[in-house]
Amino acid sequence: MGHIFTDYRPEKVWQYFEAITKIPRRSGNEAGMSDYLLAFAKDRGLVAYRDEYFNTVIKKQATKGYEKSNTVIIQGHLDMVCEKNSDIIFDFEKDALNLKIVDGWLTAEGTTLGADNGIAIAFALALLDSDDVAHPALEIVMTTDEEVGMTGALNMDTSSLKGKTFLNIDSEEEGELVVSCAGGLKAYIEYPVESDDLLTEGRILMEVVVKGLLGGHSGVEIDQNRGNAIKILGRVLNDINNAVDMNIVDIYGGMKDNVIPREASAFVLIPAFDEDLFAGVIEKTRLEVSNEYLHTDPNITIVYEDIECESSINAIPRDQTDTAIFLLNALPNGILAMSQNIPDLVETSLNLGVVKLKDGFIKYVFATRSSIDSKKAQMTKMLELIAKQTGSDFEVTSEYPGWDVRTESPLLEKSIAVYKTLYGKEPLVKGIHAGLESGVFLKKLKDADAISFGPDMESVHSPDERLSMASTERVWDYLVALLKSL
Repeated sequence: MGHIFTDYRPEKVWQYFEAITKIPRRSGNEAGMSDYLLAFAKDRGLVAYRDEYFNTVIKKQATKGYEKSNTVIIQGHLDMVCEKNSDIIFDFEKDALNLKIVDGWLTAEGTTLGADNGIAIAFALALLDSDDVAHPALEIVMTTDEEVGMTGALNMDTSSLKGKTFLNIDSEEEGELVVSCAGGLKAYIEYPVESDDLLTEGRILMEVVVKGLLGGHSGVEIDQNRGNAIKILGRVLNDINNAVDMNIVDIYGGMKDNVIPREASAFVLIPAFDEDLFAGVIEKTRLEVSNEYLHTDPNITIVYEDIECESSINAIPRDQTDTAIFLLNALPNGILAMSQNIPDLVETSLNLGVVKLKDGFIKYVFATRSSIDSKKAQMTKMLELIAKQTGSDFEVTSEYPGWDVRTESPLLEKSIAVYKTLYGKEPLVKGIHAGLESGVFLKKLKDADAISFGPDMESVHSPDERLSMASTERVWDYLVALLKSL
């Protein structure tokens, strides 16, 4: 075990968490992680298998006295969001995460930590490797591509699973039992653009960068009203475009549709004699934006740099530049509606998570979420209408169902009772705006009863992601006590 975990328990949880931080597991690249699980199971004589999507299942028999208890499914996902700070040199396809503990919180140096959902993997492996935890028969189910639309879970054949008690370990606040979640989908708007070869004599190439935002999970943290770097870049470009003759040369921002973007950049060609006007516009917008996001994104900044270029450069024509900027500003983003029956719960939202110029298109990628199917459909139609009016292509992928509250849940009753016994108080029972794979599995597993829980995490899906060490220990104790009670 790594020396930084020497004084922390549960020892096996941290042992396996450290081990998996050395294995690449970007969405779409979970084969190595699946190989690790299968080798782990083989070494311990456990039944294990995976499907063509690398969804991996490991089964363990009940401990003595629990042979007649109902089988329990413990579920999480293998993939992680891979984001890093721009000044960090790191290859998520081969480099091990650089772990550190600061004031009782585990984090990774300059990158996402992958506690979402590495903690579920670590808990599962610790259970499978234990000989002192009482439990019913276990089915460990680890899916793939959760972070890019739950495609692993959506395509998984669950006919071999026997469990009807479903524990999803993919929530991020201790003391909460999640019993419902939003459904969602990924939406693409692709605006076709030409690329004219423009002479640069009398013009200058400028890079405009919006950075320093907090970002975060586009479901869990959308209610924080944090700035979206792509939307702010769109505002900056619109202000510049209204003041000077401008052509977009390149544009990119964000990493994932389900991550609130922290940085966005554009290369633009402007007349050299307008450089001072250009600088003044940016400074005015910077002051406005800094004031508007003073409390949510205090470190936001907008900078620009003169970039050396050849005598000619490929750039987007002015009329198409206008439309591209219109889309950046007109496309909706953030919270569209709050729940009418659950206080402080976001009902419907969307996140413009990625913009990029590629293969003759400027691509705008959204994560959309709603706990009401008709609202999700209406939001999708709204995006499609805007796309149609601008001559853009529109596509929807990775749609996944929500998870409705179960009116009678013996599992929830038992989970509340165990929590009260351990901590002398009741947990918070809630729904969340983020998507969980529980919704997918409950559509497939007839009569299954589910809850979701997990330890305290902060700033998931960003390089500031961190995991509470003490909370992890308490949630492990809760999981062990819950299994014993079943």
